Amino acid sequence: MPSKSPPKDIAVSSPNEHVWLVVLNRPSQLNALSANLMAELGRTMTDAAGEDEVRCVVITGGDKVFAAGADLKEMAARDMIATLTEPTGSHWEPLHRFPKPLIAAVNGYALGGGCELAMHADIIIAGDTARFGQPEVNVGIMPGAGGTQRLARSVGKSLAMKMILAGEMIDARAALAAGLVAEVVPHETTVARAIALAGTIAEKPPIAVRLAKEAVLRSFDIALDGGLSLERRLFALTIATEDKAEGIAAFLEKRKAMFKGR
Repeated sequence: MPSKSPPKDIAVSSPNEHVWLVVLNRPSQLNALSANLMAELGRTMTDAAGEDEVRCVVITGGDKVFAAGADLKEMAARDMIATLTEPTGSHWEPLHRFPKPLIAAVNGYALGGGCELAMHADIIIAGDTARFGQPEVNVGIMPGAGGTQRLARSVGKSLAMKMILAGEMIDARAALAAGLVAEVVPHETTVARAIALAGTIAEKPPIAVRLAKEAVLRSFDIALDGGLSLERRLFALTIATEDKAEGIAAFLEKRKAMFKGR
């Protein structure tokens, strides 16, 4: 990992080869997403994007809570102009643009900005204690970090409207049924399962994984014909890689492939 002064509001480690684990670290504030936490998270994701050794990142809040939302004490001091001009919005951009697989391991509350953060991930692994919601309306505001857009794309219009307009939470099983999360596991195993999945992904050919992620994400933005055309072009790029040759050779030789991202 880059040698910099350690962050205050997140902790970064490498539990497996090619995997970074990012833990939100404001437990007494239920991991409320302060401006400093988001700045540290944005810098970390930028570092991970540029580090060749990193092939997958897991974000978690730990065993008790993912993130209970924005830091309302900070928000109370902002007026409209400060909200439009303050830099916190830009801290989300490295998450939105992150080119590598991103997994969220969610235990406990993922509310407001916490739910929006989880939805930036490509895969959400939820513990059986997880609760998801966009309750901003309860304090006189609305989602402002992608909640209205990503939630509707994940769970559909009706459930998204219920969660956003009534401010109601859903539990892990409801989130699984709605397609918001990929798996529900016992809460004590959530982080370990996410790390194991990240390790599995990290063993795959990095170029193919990144291009496949790009193709899936673009499917939400373009029509089917355009998506199929993009997919074919990206597929052709994978054919030119050393990893493609290694993967086919390993399959034919009945051995484990050793992918190098070339």
